[in-house]
Amino acid sequence: MELSSRIKNVSSSATLQITSRAKTLLKEGKDVVNFAAGEPDFDTPIPIKEAAIKAIQDGFTKYTPSAGTPELRQKISEKFKKDNNLEYSPEQIVVSCGAKHSLYNLIQVLIDKNDQVLIPSPFWLSYPEMVKLAQGKPVILETRQKDGYKIDIDKLSKKISLSTKLLILNSPSNPAGIVYSRQELEKIAQVCVEKKIAVISDEIYEKIIFDNQEHCSIASLGKDIYGLTFVVNGVSKSFSMTGWRIGYMAGDRDVIAAVNRLQDHATSNPASISQKATEAAFSLDQNYFNQIKNTFQQRRDLIVNYLDSKLLKFISYVKPQGAFYIFINISKTKLDSLIFTKRFLDEYNVAAIPGEPFGFSSCIRISFATSLDQIKKGLERLEFFLIKLKTEKLQANLS
Repeated sequence: MELSSRIKNVSSSATLQITSRAKTLLKEGKDVVNFAAGEPDFDTPIPIKEAAIKAIQDGFTKYTPSAGTPELRQKISEKFKKDNNLEYSPEQIVVSCGAKHSLYNLIQVLIDKNDQVLIPSPFWLSYPEMVKLAQGKPVILETRQKDGYKIDIDKLSKKISLSTKLLILNSPSNPAGIVYSRQELEKIAQVCVEKKIAVISDEIYEKIIFDNQEHCSIASLGKDIYGLTFVVNGVSKSFSMTGWRIGYMAGDRDVIAAVNRLQDHATSNPASISQKATEAAFSLDQNYFNQIKNTFQQRRDLIVNYLDSKLLKFISYVKPQGAFYIFINISKTKLDSLIFTKRFLDEYNVAAIPGEPFGFSSCIRISFATSLDQIKKGLERLEFFLIKLKTEKLQANLS
């Protein structure tokens, strides 16, 4: 049977494929270090689980409104006010089946055929594919390692055309852990307001931010950019609730109403039980976030100290400021990221994600959502692998 042209144009997720293969090798008894995971390795907090159990016992197992329960949307409204200084009424909020679902729905509602969507690189690999599924055109806004992988304002202005409809911004970012400061966001906001470009601000990693920095939402920088921005967030990363599938978005009432209509016919509501669990998640205090932030910062510091002391002759990187990934430049090895990660897994039982689907074939993504012991083991294997590759190159030059 002939497939649609839309789906033929969409690539599979390299992240999910490699993570699945790593889990298969683990089941086979292999000593695999999983640097591929895009989810925290700690368990969902007990109060969240208890709220879900209570929801089941209370019979809260039926349909809810497609946009989410009024109680949860009120909680999200309060969260935006408290954490981000953003005023969104519950009617401006839709709860979806994960932040990925929120992003997909927004792009479907906002983008027409041949509309251009600006996506800074390195980018989360699903952004361009979502744009293609809406029959839009992803336009990659290239950044440079020496600039910290951050948007150059002049390049941003020059990339905007009459067909440009949207900019997708991710801070803290996957895969590079980049965090935009308030001042940097103000410059981006000024361009978007002048050019009347909408913004999707993907803030899923907002609670995982290091070195005493503070997260800033671009939507909070004034009335004009607020009106152009759609904030996307969720509970997967900050609360270790990846399998519960709850994300949410907020923005212009008419667009949010359109998302609600789309969701009516696509999925209806997110799981009722997960919604009750999410209400409990928003009741956790700041000590919880401090704990997970400190855990991830300790892991990040272990990695950068190891790289700085032992591996800078082989690789380079930009120090991540948030999320739980580090984007490592392996161009000195002369291998592209697909070959590098395949050999790394086959020869050393370490799963990492190639940078090619993120827009950089010269880099790999390593997740530090795993224990310190696993990180140490994986870094040692990385060192052995890099030494092996250097030896191979020397031997090839001599032959």
